Amino acid sequence: MPELPEVEVVRRGLERWVAHRTVAEAEVLHPRAVRRHLAGADDFAHRLKGHRVGVPSRRGKYLWLPLEDTSQAILAHLGMSGQLLVQPQGSPDEKHLRIRVRFADALATELRFVDQRTFGGLSLHDTTPDGLPDVIAHIARDPLDPLFDDEAFHRALRRKRTTVKRALLDQSLISGVGNIYADEALWRSRLHYDRPTATLTRPRTAELLGHIRDVMTEALAVGGTSFDSLYVNVNGESGYFDRSLDAYGREGLPCKRCATPMRRRPWMNRSSYFCPKCQRPPRASS
Repeated sequence: MPELPEVEVVRRGLERWVAHRTVAEAEVLHPRAVRRHLAGADDFAHRLKGHRVGVPSRRGKYLWLPLEDTSQAILAHLGMSGQLLVQPQGSPDEKHLRIRVRFADALATELRFVDQRTFGGLSLHDTTPDGLPDVIAHIARDPLDPLFDDEAFHRALRRKRTTVKRALLDQSLISGVGNIYADEALWRSRLHYDRPTATLTRPRTAELLGHIRDVMTEALAVGGTSFDSLYVNVNGESGYFDRSLDAYGREGLPCKRCATPMRRRPWMNRSSYFCPKCQRPPRASS
């Protein structure tokens, strides 16, 4: 599933190609793609027609397109395979095209939502006074947000009484971090994924946040992480950060720091990748 860098790459593409354009019509080609819009496909298409799209926004892994003349926004759930593509009008439809949005201008490009597995979708929601879709108002700020509060995060981390990777994936504490970038930041911090959050000092929390920001910024610079053709930017191009990963997906390969073979362990229906020498487990997890 896309994490903050991948979603931000898509957001930037939408800002370039979609912002300030007026919707001429929307066409829903598969009802599952708007299942979160409870009023249904026809209502979704009708409500978009004639409205002007504002500057796309993001919080963590959540992406939305505000409608400038309303207090509503289109929330995009990319899921496991959702893609927002900007394509020339008249170009062949993608095999898994679910929604098409045409615009009332002469640019001759349209916005397409393509989703092979149909886990994602688009939906229309009211916005809060801060401009967030109301259904994601509980999502915490992400570490690249200028208003992210490091000290408040440290205090919340200590109160949570959980383990550090569980905390990083808790979107009500810190948003945008998923399995890949959690493993990368923990490797850089020399922290085991099962380290209790109550043991983290302020300097250790600050160090961890620094590595999270660094790894996400580096991933953004190369378009994010793509392991297959399902994650692409709005022009259908893949990211290249998978070539720079230090931990994730490197089971059996030598640690880039100490040459110890990297390990993988099942974790919450996912996998955690770590170095058993550099990231020693806490005593209870040994």
